[in-house]
Amino acid sequence: MRQITKLITVFTLLCFSSMIAQTVKGKVTDESGQGIPFIDVIEKGTTNGVSTNDNGEFTIQLNKVPSVLVFSSLGYATIEKSVNGSANLSIVMKEDSGVLDEVVLTGNRAKPRTILDSAVPIDNISVGELQATGQTNIDQMLTYTVPSYNSTNQTISDATAHFDPADLRGLGPSRTLVLVNGKRKNQSALVYVNDTPGKGEVGTDMKSIPTAAIERVEILRDGASAQYGSDAVAGVVNIILKKNVDFTQVNINSGVTSRGDGFNMDADVNHTLTFGNGGFLNATLGFGYQDYTNRAGQPGKDDLFGVNNQWTKDNPGLGMIVGQPEMKKGDLYINAEYPLNDDTVIYAFGGGNLRKGKSFALYRPPYWITDDFGLLTPSGQTYNGFQPTFETNIKDILFTAGSRFKLGGFNADLSATYGGNSVDYTIGNTINPSLGGNSPTSFDAGAYAFSNIIGNFDVNRSFGEVSIGLGVEGRQERFEVTAGQQESYVNGGAQSFPGLQPGNALNETRVNVGAYATLDWDVNDNFLIGGAARYENYSDFGGNTSWKINSRYKIGEAGVLRASYSTGFRAPSLHQVYLSNVQTLVSGGTISNQGTFNNVSPVIKDLGVASLFAETSKNISAGLTVKASRDFTISFDYYNVRVDDRVLFTGEINGTDDNGNPNADVQQILTANNVTSIKFFINAASTITQGYDFTLRHKNINFASGKLGLNAGLNVNKTNLEGEVKTPTKLNNYKNKIFNRKEQSRITSARPNMKFLFGADYKIGDFTANLNNTYFGEVTWRHASDSFKDQTFGGKVVTDLSVAYDFTDKISFRAQVNNLFDVFPDEIDPKGDPVTDLGGRFRYPWEVNQFGFNGTSFKAGLTFKF
Repeated sequence: MRQITKLITVFTLLCFSSMIAQTVKGKVTDESGQGIPFIDVIEKGTTNGVSTNDNGEFTIQLNKVPSVLVFSSLGYATIEKSVNGSANLSIVMKEDSGVLDEVVLTGNRAKPRTILDSAVPIDNISVGELQATGQTNIDQMLTYTVPSYNSTNQTISDATAHFDPADLRGLGPSRTLVLVNGKRKNQSALVYVNDTPGKGEVGTDMKSIPTAAIERVEILRDGASAQYGSDAVAGVVNIILKKNVDFTQVNINSGVTSRGDGFNMDADVNHTLTFGNGGFLNATLGFGYQDYTNRAGQPGKDDLFGVNNQWTKDNPGLGMIVGQPEMKKGDLYINAEYPLNDDTVIYAFGGGNLRKGKSFALYRPPYWITDDFGLLTPSGQTYNGFQPTFETNIKDILFTAGSRFKLGGFNADLSATYGGNSVDYTIGNTINPSLGGNSPTSFDAGAYAFSNIIGNFDVNRSFGEVSIGLGVEGRQERFEVTAGQQESYVNGGAQSFPGLQPGNALNETRVNVGAYATLDWDVNDNFLIGGAARYENYSDFGGNTSWKINSRYKIGEAGVLRASYSTGFRAPSLHQVYLSNVQTLVSGGTISNQGTFNNVSPVIKDLGVASLFAETSKNISAGLTVKASRDFTISFDYYNVRVDDRVLFTGEINGTDDNGNPNADVQQILTANNVTSIKFFINAASTITQGYDFTLRHKNINFASGKLGLNAGLNVNKTNLEGEVKTPTKLNNYKNKIFNRKEQSRITSARPNMKFLFGADYKIGDFTANLNNTYFGEVTWRHASDSFKDQTFGGKVVTDLSVAYDFTDKISFRAQVNNLFDVFPDEIDPKGDPVTDLGGRFRYPWEVNQFGFNGTSFKAGLTFKF
């Protein structure tokens, strides 16, 4: 017994000793001895890492000893330090243009590479850069950081106002793949069916990912279908979550516009729990609120209805609220790892986001809806019309669990992911006139939901100069539509949005499997040749094979030349295949119910509309990055992307064709379904998008006893339609109505043709200031049939100013003024067509969009670290 006790004691001491040996502390300073905050400290060959605190101090638990620690940050040369046991390290970092030496994960499925080593253009954006924009959501932060990324607030557009379509290089929301920690993020449940940029497409709910949980964002600006599969035609946005941060951080922010509306506030906390030998769980909890804004027009009369009476004189704004919606949100995200042994790590990450939003529909004046049966008007008051609300309950869930391990000399990664997004509709402050005094004033209008279950198995290995990567993926997708309450859709339905009907309800799934292979050959230290191929098979439309070749040549230590050619594809989303509903919209100068029929409906099949199939693409890119000095870098990239057979959401198809001739087949559908027009999805057009990206960074300039940094970014982008619009057999004379001039402009000119960012940051002691100017180029709105009524909205510069001050190493303050000079887009000139500005209700453009129209806003906040 004594011997057993002794063995247990020795074993315990050895384990304790081993644990102590794997804990490393230290401090990182610059050449003057001042501690450097936010330096990334990574255990080489793993994802285990921490960041230094405000004093430059860090503590990290290593997965194994001996090991190598990598110290890196923008503006400093990367350092690698061997560690053989417990230590208290002193690291001195020299200033450098280190952005090119940072290791990135995106686009390199064979092995990790630095930006300078990569054969494709990749942006690596820290959360500090994103937060310096003063924006409140990650999609807006990226808009003011990345020249080729665009997203703007939408208004009077049903649920689209609560998601805000975002895209890369003007190729639409559907063609940018979003990853979280390298794993595919689920799409949203919503199809953007309203008259906004991205109409007819499906994107990712970027608002669902809390900024406080993000360490950095990597953006691959090149076609990547051969590596990642569908949706990566324009590129990939990879959101990297925070890991083993060695301090707790609390952020509190609040803001308001210069007009006193749009009040917002948010608070979040980020904390890391550590356990075992190198295990950690980083958690982020956040809450937020945003009030609505109003920038409606002041028409004085209602040209949409041809009305100029006492009511319009007493209500010159026609009762409208046009602006950003109201929103309440809460989110919880985690990122965890635990090493089982030297070769095996298990991990899990993800979280949930809940948002409740309220936007507004067109105001119903008394000459439109003549009576509310006393349901909305307080007793004793005169009926004055009403403005319906569009209320959403959005849920987004993402969870991935997996393990990285060694398998026969290969680095292996096995994971499973669940992702889901749903949006429930409530139509408030409205009535169903057909029900008279028995009408509810709030309606459950139904819901959409999308989810996927994904399994991935990836392996990679280097054989000297050759690195290979192999992987397989299986994915099941599900799209669900839930009908609303009967009162919401019966006999014309609730005003503003007739609810989803039982005939719209569905629960559809599909399965896809894919396999890929990549190979990189470092011919020598300077010359790299790489390639990739991927095969995908979808249960609903068949298979696709994509491939890619790329190359990179280093120009000494100063820069790199790169080029790539790839083919790609985008599978039509389940939403586009199965969506059907009825909407109340303005069409042809009147308010009408428009029916969307899904692609498998006999109604649409009888018109000769083919089943949807995959879009295909060809992507050419070439570029140059130069490290002109240790503090000065520039890059230039040209791209040319051809997309064939784009899936389009048609315009309004009514009973007469482009030449005014009646079509009995279409009229029969309209009569049978009590709608004035129909819409559907179809592979109908091809496009060519070309442009270039330019970036410049000059850091660590000695100026007035402090450090000055300058940065510039430029994207020039142009999309042209190629070939003829494809039409179904029974709609040969509907070419213009299927894809009219207005819908064409939504693809070719709804986003800025140019975006230029120029900014400066300055730090002296505990004070930091950032000044950023963003030029949003012109956009053009085209009338559906009359070129005289087209309008081009000129380019504008939006200036943002932010300052920050560290009171102590634990407490800091920041303040921002966004849109400092209160810049607005050009006002709409309807040129006699009341549909263009909805009878004066809209003062600023919304169908094409540059930067929204909230004007100047102020924001301030405090950060606590402990």
